[in-house]
Order: sequence, then structure tokens, then C-alpha cells
Amino acid sequence: MDIPTMEGVTAKTIESARLKTRVLLSGDDAGTPVIFVHGNVSNATFWEAVMVTLPDGYRGIAPDNRGYGGADPQKKIDATRGVSDLSDDIAALMDTLNIEKAHVVGHSLGGSVLWQFMMDYSDRILSVTQVAPGSPYGFGGCKGEDGEFCYPDSAGAGGGIVGPDFVNLVKDGDRTTDHQQSPRTIMNNFYFKPPFTSDREEELLSAMLSIHTGDDAWPGDSTPSDNWPNVAPGKLGPNNALAPLYRSDVSTLYSLETKPAVLWVRGDSDQIVSDASFFELGTLGQAGFVPGWPGEDVFPPQPMVTQTRAVMEQYKASGGAYEEVVLADAGHTPYLEKLEDFNAVFHKHLGA
Repeated sequence: MDIPTMEGVTAKTIESARLKTRVLLSGDDAGTPVIFVHGNVSNATFWEAVMVTLPDGYRGIAPDNRGYGGADPQKKIDATRGVSDLSDDIAALMDTLNIEKAHVVGHSLGGSVLWQFMMDYSDRILSVTQVAPGSPYGFGGCKGEDGEFCYPDSAGAGGGIVGPDFVNLVKDGDRTTDHQQSPRTIMNNFYFKPPFTSDREEELLSAMLSIHTGDDAWPGDSTPSDNWPNVAPGKLGPNNALAPLYRSDVSTLYSLETKPAVLWVRGDSDQIVSDASFFELGTLGQAGFVPGWPGEDVFPPQPMVTQTRAVMEQYKASGGAYEEVVLADAGHTPYLEKLEDFNAVFHKHLGA
């Protein structure tokens, strides 16, 4: 995959016991490792500005996740394991690079992966930084602070709820602004808070368009349901992996013997991961954009931020530590929109 990298970033193909993929590297090989996990409809390219501004003594490592960018397209995401395929891939990459412990940083879907990584590999973590992470309870199809299922089959979540226009435009490699759902338009209006634009817009757009597509990739397959909106999660792909149906027991976080400190950073204007997300059917149904909405008692907007805060408070009560930082005038990608502000808290967290 040919996406130009920033000065100070090197792209290599690395094969672990689980996955062959493109990995972006920065800093001295002897530095303390910081592993970056990217979000959905993107790839490791999104992390480069943070990687090249790491303090001296740190080594940046950002792989393309399974199902994205330069990862082996034959390696699929088994959504019935939740995001465990992606979490296990990180551990396998660490093994290949002879890394015992690392700081880990996740954005959006990458944050969802890190909740799982904390559950399974907490003894390999130096610190956790979550940037606009998905709720520990999954994306869509759940409600309340404790992530109660709206329906037993997680109807309203998974690959079947992704807008077909957006899917087709990604598949077509669309680079225009001719459509409301064009990837460039989505990036500049939802990944970022307007009027922010990136000086690496073309590279970031290429990263979005590099996602592997199809019923066995993104957005994944789906299952018919008798419950609104008549579609439930399938078994393959990243969007299905985020469905509450396949999530791990969140309470595992509270019983970890080793509880790494968590820095949680989010933008105050995030429209993707929020308590009223425009990418979640409870919000869209309530607003009248999806017919047949069964009402707030059955399928309210998912309170994603409230759920994450409730989990972090319980994590703290169980002996862990976390800090929530809200960056003003930022959307879903505050580490790009407010790089200096992000680095101020991020670098302090690494040093602590």
C-alpha cells in the first residue's frame, strides 16, 4: 500500500504469528514502546502526527489492524469473538518485536480494542490512553449506564446498519465532495469539527479508502431480525465485532490484578462517539430519520460517554485510576485537531 509517510516515520511489513501487516515506526528502536491502535474506516496513517511528536526516549509503533490498509486481506475478523482478534493481534505483534510491556493508545474502534486488551493483557501494559473510545459495552443496540441490550439479538447494531451509500462510495474509492456521504465529506464534517481540515487530507482520505470491504470484511454481514430495524449483527467484520452481542464481560476490568492508569481524551463536539451519536440508530430513530422507531423505552440513544464514565468510575472504585480530559472545539479526532493540547496531557501521562 503506497501512502506517503511523514518525515520521521518508516513503513515496514511485519509478520507475527497471527497477522502480516504494514506497521509504521518512529523514534529510536531502543526507546520505550508506544503502540497506537487506529479507529474504524482509517488506518495507522492517522497516528503519524502524534508519533513524530513523541518525546525523546519513546518508540512509536502503529500497525494497520486486521481488515484495514496493509494487513493481509485473507485474515478476517471473527466478530463472534468481539474485538478479541484485534486485541490478540497486538499481543502477537509485541511478541514478534520482543516487547514485554508497552504504553498503548487507541482511538474510536481502537479504544474498543484496548478495553479488551486491558482485560486479556493488563500485565503487558505500561499505561492506557483512550481517545474518543467506543463504549466498553459496544456500539449500538444497548442502553443505560450498564449497557443493557435493547433486544436480545442486538438488533440495531453491526454491519447491517451502515449506510449503503457510504459503503458504495468507499468501495468505489470516491475522492470527491459530490455526495453527502462521500468519505471526504464524512471526514471533514464528522471526524473533525469544521472548519478544521488537515494539511494531510489526501493521505488521510487514502487511509479511509484502504479499508477491506465485503460481507466478510467491512461493513460485514448481517442477520435478519423480527426486532426494529429488522437487522441484527452478522459474524464477520469490524462493525459486527463492536456489537453488544459479542462483547466480553465488562466487569472483568474491575477485577484485574494489574490495573494500568487510563487517560481518556475526547472532543467536546464529537458526533460519532457521544450520548447522541449521529451514527447510532437510537439517535437517528428518535430524530425521525429511520422509520418505525419503537420509542425511548425500547431503543433510546445509546449514552456512550455516560457508559464509559460509569465504567471508569467503577474501575477507580476497584483500585484503578483514570483521568477524563475534554478538549474544547474538537470533534472525533482531537489528537489531530488539537495536537498541542492533546500532547500536553498525553506526554504527561506517558511520563507518569
